Amino acid sequence: MENPWKKNNDKSAEAADDIANTSLWQDDATNATEHKHGSAFTPKKGRPTPKRNEIERERGIRRGPVEAPLTSKEARARRKELKASMSKEELKAVKARERAERRQQRRIADERMAAGDPRYLLPRDQGPERKLVRDWVDSRRFLANIFLPFALVLLLVMMIGTSMPKLANAASMIAMVLIVALVLEGIYLGRRAMKLVRSHFPKTSEGAWSIGFYAYSRASQPRRLRTPRPQVNIGDEIK
Repeated sequence: MENPWKKNNDKSAEAADDIANTSLWQDDATNATEHKHGSAFTPKKGRPTPKRNEIERERGIRRGPVEAPLTSKEARARRKELKASMSKEELKAVKARERAERRQQRRIADERMAAGDPRYLLPRDQGPERKLVRDWVDSRRFLANIFLPFALVLLLVMMIGTSMPKLANAASMIAMVLIVALVLEGIYLGRRAMKLVRSHFPKTSEGAWSIGFYAYSRASQPRRLRTPRPQVNIGDEIK
């Protein structure tokens, strides 16, 4: 006669054997699959792979053809097709994101250009010769530094000169003297800048007129408004 608790033990043992057999069968199936397909085999995900069109619609981005448009007319046609494939909400979101990206790129470019990064400099500021001229001008004080403020003051005096003729006449005389001084300083500044460039770069292809005008235009700007920003302090020796 069998005891009741013995039946429960037998059933538990049978269940454990079934689980063990199932695990062994699954392991054998997995090993067989790996042996058949190799170790790099990836099992199925159990769901269909989404299409690129669906992913682009979800992100709000629709990619056009890979080839760049040959003409502006073709570019407008592609842009029109892209708009037609989107809803108003999707198109609005895409335009907002494009504007934000352009602002971010413009901000980064302005910051790097102001810092003197050669990759972002304007053509007028590129080259080691222009870098040398900028440092030399930024390390000195010139009469041309007050050109823009003086021009604004002179314009204001000329506007009110009809009611104050004596002040207008005095301002005109001062302006004439200052203009002559600026011209003489510009000639001196241009010659010194070109001499410095030729001493550092004997084989330079830069012309005397372009270097001189660049140096004078740099000197005539207020220090805080210069782009790229000054990389040296006033009084630093530039050899």
